[in-house]
Amino acid sequence: MEIMEILNLTGVIPALKTVSKKHALQGISDVAAKLTGIHERTVFEVLLERERLGSTGVGNGVAIPHGRLSGIDRLYAVFARLDTKIDFESIDEEPVDLIFLLLAPKDAGADHLKALAKVSRLLKNEGICEQLRGSDTAEALYALLTDTPNVNAA
Repeated sequence: MEIMEILNLTGVIPALKTVSKKHALQGISDVAAKLTGIHERTVFEVLLERERLGSTGVGNGVAIPHGRLSGIDRLYAVFARLDTKIDFESIDEEPVDLIFLLLAPKDAGADHLKALAKVSRLLKNEGICEQLRGSDTAEALYALLTDTPNVNAA
């Protein structure tokens, strides 16, 4: 699975204006709703439900909210670079400015986990994260996320 299979240019938000975790999740839910055809509120509620289990803030300013949705038949992604850092209750207690949303069908099984692992490996690369933080267009962000050589765990 490659990032370009689940993320397209319309799913990249170069400067999401937000003031809180909830507000950020609403912003990415809006974009995800347009991509999936699923109502924004439904996407938002799936993300909130997952966050109640534990924050998806994985550290180093990155969050990877994710969930499973009825009514979609493939994986979808949304990437947002925030205009200001926000508290996301991350494991390292640092604020977040890069969010990669992943939505999977209810019956996605291992594909969902493989996609999460791929995104996690990509965003653990500090060099890539710095380049993402330094880019301000959807096209540049998309290129960084999709043209990156295969990043594998050691």
